[in-house]
Amino acid sequence: MESKLKILVVLPMYGGSLPVGMFCASALKKSGHLVETFEAPEFHSAFTALKGLRVSSSSLEYLENSFLQVVSSAVLAKVEFFEPDMVLCLAQAPLSRQALKRLRADKIPTAMWFVEDFQVFGYWRAFAPYYDVFAVIQKEPFFSELKSIGVKNYIYLPMAADPDFHKPMEIGPVDRRKWGSDISFMGAGYPNRRLAFRELTNYDFKIWGTEWDEDPVLAPHVQMGGKRVGSEECVKIFNSSKINLNLHSTLDSGQLVKAGDFVNPRTFELASCGAFQLVDNRGLMDELFGPDELVTFSNMAELKDQIDYFLHDHEGRNSFAVKARQRVLKDHSYEQRMKDLVDFAVERMGISVKSSYSSGFDELPSDLRQDLESLLARLGLS
Repeated sequence: MESKLKILVVLPMYGGSLPVGMFCASALKKSGHLVETFEAPEFHSAFTALKGLRVSSSSLEYLENSFLQVVSSAVLAKVEFFEPDMVLCLAQAPLSRQALKRLRADKIPTAMWFVEDFQVFGYWRAFAPYYDVFAVIQKEPFFSELKSIGVKNYIYLPMAADPDFHKPMEIGPVDRRKWGSDISFMGAGYPNRRLAFRELTNYDFKIWGTEWDEDPVLAPHVQMGGKRVGSEECVKIFNSSKINLNLHSTLDSGQLVKAGDFVNPRTFELASCGAFQLVDNRGLMDELFGPDELVTFSNMAELKDQIDYFLHDHEGRNSFAVKARQRVLKDHSYEQRMKDLVDFAVERMGISVKSSYSSGFDELPSDLRQDLESLLARLGLS
């Protein structure tokens, strides 16, 4: 029988892994698991308010650490109330090592999906040994690094898309004028992207996302004043653009296209939308997509040649886009990723599977249930 568990998903307070966590929770629910989320973003405004205090840097660090300990304790309170079979955390979830030790002592399995580049974000070293399962988007040398610090239960779990959300959609003429262009890019203004995109300013080119300020060359192409774009708007942009550029980020401003291994979530989301993309080649790309599903480039000369060719090849763009979406539907949905993760955790951790479960809420009188739900919402624990 397929495993059906009670799973608590602990979201980060902010950042790129926040929407990933939401998609994970949705996918687990679709698969029949009983899922609740710890809504850490509810605490974000209070956390950022600490930076507005006129205190010393050491005092601010103390306050921030104390605040995170409170949030971590709130996660434990949620665990005690919900009694999950497994706790799933996304990268930068507010769960301290002390809390992880407590969960291990209480024999509650924990898993993290570390959806970040281990070579750039090194905080994993401090936390990975305390998780029972550690899912990553890279392979070697990350596997060896994990083994060297005592992590046994690690699994390669590449990024994904939610085909019910990232999907083709009809874009009307008004929205197409707003969101559409010959070429678009959605993402943050990393150094390599700034340099690369300065060579594309002669095209009908729109740049969406944050951290593009103080660049007079690109400023005319940056949309909405560089404000953050929501997930729903991203889908409109993907569907409205003839060519979606997908250049993975690097802090190396001297290298426009840097060889890397992991494949970013945008690759899967664009494919799931049935949108055409030009993406820089990655070491793990060939395991995920076929050569007739994605068009890749390795340098700026190739990128420019492909832009000039595919801008006038509607049938070619459509052929790649259709096949890429079929691949996502078959192999790269969040439901498939969560199935792989749950199956791995059940096998490695011997998680006891409940054939039937109840949250307890449904058995309470309606007025008491509403009071409890209201209290949990005020505490940020719902």
